[in-house]
Formats: sequence, C-alpha cells, structure tokens
Amino acid sequence: MNQVNPKPPPARNELRAFINSPKGYALVALLALTLIAATDPGSTRGWLNASLAIGAAVLVDVAVALLQQRRRIFPDGAVLTGLIVALVLSTTEPWYACVLAAAGAVLSKHLLKIRRKPVFNPAAVGLLLVLLLFRSAQSWWGGMSALPDWSMLFLLVAGVLVTSRVNKFPQVLTFLGLYFALVLIAGLLHLPGVGDALRSPLLNAALFLAFFMVTDPPTSPGKYPEQVLFGSIAAVVCVAGYLVLGGLSYLLIGLLAANGWHAWRSLSARAAAD
Repeated sequence: MNQVNPKPPPARNELRAFINSPKGYALVALLALTLIAATDPGSTRGWLNASLAIGAAVLVDVAVALLQQRRRIFPDGAVLTGLIVALVLSTTEPWYACVLAAAGAVLSKHLLKIRRKPVFNPAAVGLLLVLLLFRSAQSWWGGMSALPDWSMLFLLVAGVLVTSRVNKFPQVLTFLGLYFALVLIAGLLHLPGVGDALRSPLLNAALFLAFFMVTDPPTSPGKYPEQVLFGSIAAVVCVAGYLVLGGLSYLLIGLLAANGWHAWRSLSARAAAD
C-alpha cells in the first residue's frame, strides 16, 4: 500500500520560502555575523541595541501597514533594516539613537518612494539622520571591526553568499574595485589620512556597506550595465566625501547619491516610454 507523505503545514512552507528569499538570506547572514561580532566583550550591548532598533522598525512598519489597511502584514524588511542600523551604530550609543535611526529609516521607506519602491536605502537614511542630529558614533561592529583582522573572513563569506543570492556581483565588484583603486591613487598622491581607509574599522565599514547595503534590491538596478554605473557612482562619491568631509558620513552619502541616480534613471526611462 502506497503511503502519501503529508504536506508540510503552510506556516513551514512560508518560513522556508522566506529563508530562501533574498531578504531571508540577508537576515540569516546578518544574524550569524551578529553572533560572531558579539563575542567581543565591548559589543555585548549590541544585542540590546539590535532589539530596540528592530522593535522600533517593526512598530513603525506595522503602524503604516494598518493605516494603509493592508491585508498581509509581514515586516520582514523592517527587521532587516533595524538590524543593519544596530550593526552600524556604536554599541555605546544611547537607546534613543537606535530607536530614532530605525524608525526614521522605515518612515523614509514609506515616504520617499516611487511606485511602491523606496528611493533611498532606508538604513542609510536613518543612520545619516541620527549622525546629523546627535553626531552619533558608528563603529560598524557588525563588520567585525572590534575583532581581529582574520575575522573579516566571516564577513567576506556572508557577503559573497548574499551578493550571489541577489545577483549583484557586478555592482559590488565595481564599487569595491573602484573604491580601493581611488583610495590607492589618493595615497600615491600623499593626500592626508588616506591610509586609514584601508585599515579597521573603515575597511570593515566599506565591505559591510558593499555587501549588505549597496546590494539592496529595491534601491539599486538589476541590469548588469546599470549595476556597474551604480557601483561607480557610489565609489566615486564615497572617496570624494572621505577626502573632503572625512568623518563618518562619506559611505552613507556615496550610497544615497547612487540611490538618487537610480531613481532619476528609472523616472527618465518611464517618461521616455510614455
């Protein structure tokens, strides 16, 4: 007598589908990096910041979904955004900075959008907001910046897996290749402070940005030629910002500039088609 294997429950199917999705891949990778990064004694408070940031992001996202009377409320993007915010902000930052950064990030996703897609990377908007308001410190501890240099291998493995899943290798390779090439040229010209960009924590920050923020599908292009342009714009603006402004904002500004170009490109293409 043939036995029929029972079908897995719908909840299990949804969980499996989410884990295999680009957001699920990124979330699992970031949680793994959080576990590793939190082994540093100075980063143990990161779990509290992460919980606060994720909680604030989810609350704002659910509130917006209820106001919009959406039938399906699944704040997966909010969880991802809150976690990225927490992994970038220093673990010594006060709780309200984490909450405001995460809440502002999710609000920007809903307010600054074109045809249901956010214009700017939400986490970058939230982080820049608290940087301007409170001069919040950014340690990028989720990029293994508080651990020995060899621990960057974990970041590279996780980043490559996520980049492969979202099909953004041209974008990431262009960004990293041009970014480090420009930094090297600036170093050969003996511009002050350039060497710091190739050392921890700035090196870790650039890698984390490339793998987990530059690759954000809703705010970056899908076609390979446009990915190359996107990565180039982000890299050039990042290095220019580093040389002119210094500080901690240059990576965020570079990414947001590329996001803006992508939004302009999308609007121009739609206008031409109409």
